Amino acid sequence: MRVIPAFLVAAVVLAAGPALADSDEWVPPVTDALTRAECGDCHMAFQPAFLPARSWDRLMDGLSDHFGDDASLPAEKVAAIRAYLTANAGDVRPEGAARGYMRRVAPDGVPLRITENPAFLREHDFRPAVWQRPDVVTKSNCLACHRQADRGLYEDD
Repeated sequence: MRVIPAFLVAAVVLAAGPALADSDEWVPPVTDALTRAECGDCHMAFQPAFLPARSWDRLMDGLSDHFGDDASLPAEKVAAIRAYLTANAGDVRPEGAARGYMRRVAPDGVPLRITENPAFLREHDFRPAVWQRPDVVTKSNCLACHRQADRGLYEDD
């Protein structure tokens, strides 16, 4: 399988015009190399547009207990990743599917899991057996069903 760089995907999206940018199947992909490398070392690097900036701040403040794992990083990496995530957060740059996600986040809410957003829950109302499949295992495994999720494309495969 050929991997297409995120900047090329973004260029195609921009060339496609508002139709794809407004789509509920697209979110701006992660374009920051450090974020892709550090976050993507353990899981797909989730697009910052799925959470508000205050959520990314809280997540970056809690890396020593990141959902039960120690994801601590040097301070300079934390600062750089935080800057990227908060500058591209859904309440700062709501594009594509992120618009729907942000509409369902309480004005003072600080969701820490994309999978707990009412928009996610509505779109992923599957029977429990789906989440127990060996190729899925967890709700945060977007790539199990959305083969191009890491590129910001969430069409139903």
